[in-house]
Amino acid sequence: MKYLLEENKGIPASLLWILATVSGVSVANLYYCQPLLNVMCTDLGISEFQGNLIPMITQIGYALGLLFIIPLGDLYDRRRIIVLNFAVLTLSMSAIGFLSDIRLIYVASLFTGICSVMPQIFIPIASQFSEPRHKARNVGILVSGLLTGILASRVVSGVVGEAFGWRTMYHLAAVFMVGSIFVVLRTLPDMPSNYSGSYGGLMRSLLKLYVSMPKLRVVSIRAGLCFGSFLALWACLSFKLSEAPFFAGNDVIGLLGLCGVAGAVTASYVGSCVSRFGVRRLNYVGCALMLASWAVMFVFQYYYLGYIVGIILLDIGMQCIQISNQTCALSLNQHASNRVNTIFMTTYFIGGSFGTFLSGAMWDFSGWAGTVMAGVSLVVLSLFITLFTKD
Repeated sequence: MKYLLEENKGIPASLLWILATVSGVSVANLYYCQPLLNVMCTDLGISEFQGNLIPMITQIGYALGLLFIIPLGDLYDRRRIIVLNFAVLTLSMSAIGFLSDIRLIYVASLFTGICSVMPQIFIPIASQFSEPRHKARNVGILVSGLLTGILASRVVSGVVGEAFGWRTMYHLAAVFMVGSIFVVLRTLPDMPSNYSGSYGGLMRSLLKLYVSMPKLRVVSIRAGLCFGSFLALWACLSFKLSEAPFFAGNDVIGLLGLCGVAGAVTASYVGSCVSRFGVRRLNYVGCALMLASWAVMFVFQYYYLGYIVGIILLDIGMQCIQISNQTCALSLNQHASNRVNTIFMTTYFIGGSFGTFLSGAMWDFSGWAGTVMAGVSLVVLSLFITLFTKD
């Protein structure tokens, strides 16, 4: 059944959880490759650095999708945009499952990233139609769905890749997207546009919003730096754990993603804490947890327990950073929510792409110590922004 929505009047809990679930299934496409990178490199006959370009290019595609596709949610029917992007995702994921030329895989990965942005249309929907007192909580629920998709993607791809090969995972992902198209068509209502004008005018308004809202710039950049630190771990974790003393398979590497359930569980709670403790305090807490995480994973790098504790701390810290800053951004201009979210998430994933690249480059330079150095430096930069700017 389709739901009827009115701005600030509330969103049904069932629809909210449907959006959270579809968000998780969609965003998972970005992360299936991470536990599989070592076996993909072997199968395709490429270096670790070339393999690391797959998630980096996917993240760049995501940033491009955020910049050029998400603003369309303010201009056109959001349901049509979602269905079209899910259809392209179905094709790109199928293609990666069949291709052997790394250059073509890069192209398909770029389209995968571009079209995986639909959760960033769902989040403004939750913010726009929720009752004011429930906005942060409901955004937290959707972020919880995103996180569940991210951690499940690593677990599922690791297990499936170990049992049936990495290509099977991409074929399954295409099937998941077909199911998501059906769910969206059955449940999501038509929603009025928030902008009257041309696409060119819409894009120019992005620049105008960015220039005129210094607070938006601050929350976007500091969150993006921390996301770069977060992805720095997953860019090189499969390489680290495939070495001595672990010699771990894809299934073990993927199962470590279950440690991220702590982040998913705490996401809705963190959302409710934004109004109580404030954005700045949650940023301090988030940065502290992420720095502690990297310290644990460096000191105890030869023990699984070190990575388990480290991943839990990193996930919880990342949620403190993302939810507080994204909630702050979305509250700045209610009637330009998709465009504000575009600026926030584009900056966020540019930071993620940079962190992925920096981690891979530092891994080539000095192994795990280099990866840890990359992760720590990005969090410290984010912390400095919080220290020397006013919210």
